[in-house]
Amino acid sequence: MGSGVGQMVKTAFVFPGQGAQFVGMGKDFYDGFDWAKSMYEEANDLLGKDIARICFEGPEDELILTENTQPAILIHSIIALKSLREHDIDAVIAAGHSLGEYSALVAAGTLEFGDAVKAVQKRGQYMQEAVPVGVGAMAAIIGLALTEVEGLCSSISTAENIVQPANMNSPIQIVVAGHKDAVEKLAEEAKKAGAKKSILLPVSAPFHCPLMKPAEIKLKATLEEITFNGSKYPVITNVDCDAVSDGETARDSLVRQVCSPVRWTDTMAYFVNAKIERVIEFGPGKVLSGLFKRYDKSIECIPISDIESLNKAVSILKEP
Repeated sequence: MGSGVGQMVKTAFVFPGQGAQFVGMGKDFYDGFDWAKSMYEEANDLLGKDIARICFEGPEDELILTENTQPAILIHSIIALKSLREHDIDAVIAAGHSLGEYSALVAAGTLEFGDAVKAVQKRGQYMQEAVPVGVGAMAAIIGLALTEVEGLCSSISTAENIVQPANMNSPIQIVVAGHKDAVEKLAEEAKKAGAKKSILLPVSAPFHCPLMKPAEIKLKATLEEITFNGSKYPVITNVDCDAVSDGETARDSLVRQVCSPVRWTDTMAYFVNAKIERVIEFGPGKVLSGLFKRYDKSIECIPISDIESLNKAVSILKEP
């Protein structure tokens, strides 16, 4: 289960998904650690492009292309993780939000870093190609319960015009995805139904809904070419919220994840039930830490996104 300092407290590692990226991410790890620089160089070679430059300098419209964003966040997350592991600190369980599930599987030893980098670049390409730009959309609905959002989805959805929950981020924050018209209609209806906010998201494709089926089929073929090992500690899957330790189940979960909702609320509940006391978030931003803090105040959240937050984390984690 990992050893070293900080193991008295039951710790989980979590990894963000798309949306956490920003221009400049990872630059100080690159400048500060030779091994981080070589990981960026390895990623550049694997991707056949200068992903380091895109992360550090942008421009933003290049960074937010799904096929760039996905490897950018994964690389940053794994470098942040390695920077903490240099201090002999590890977890007993991990999870990631959407794309972050790949980072969690790298953390658990199920996936090799290089395989994951290539897989998420392909995942981004397949997701982008699955639905022409402008056909799909996503919206965040804040202040309505899941049952209410599901009710609105089923009253609006038709076979040709679907909308469904895509991310259950918290008990009162549900992201929906589907055809643009249906998503826009749902956003309006949600406001009438008493939602505090309904916000159309600046994404280029409708993730985690059945419109992603073409991407799921291609991704399945790609993931079948990659080795998935047994993990050194369990990873909670987005699709079933099960703690998974064997490679085949992990692979299957990543395939099914493409068209299925991200059950993050259930993941947080799993951690609470498992008596996890501390969550460490690796990668850009601190979206997941924010969701955990609102969900259960008793869990300590420590985000690590740069050397400053790393040093702060180490000082907390090394306290006797």
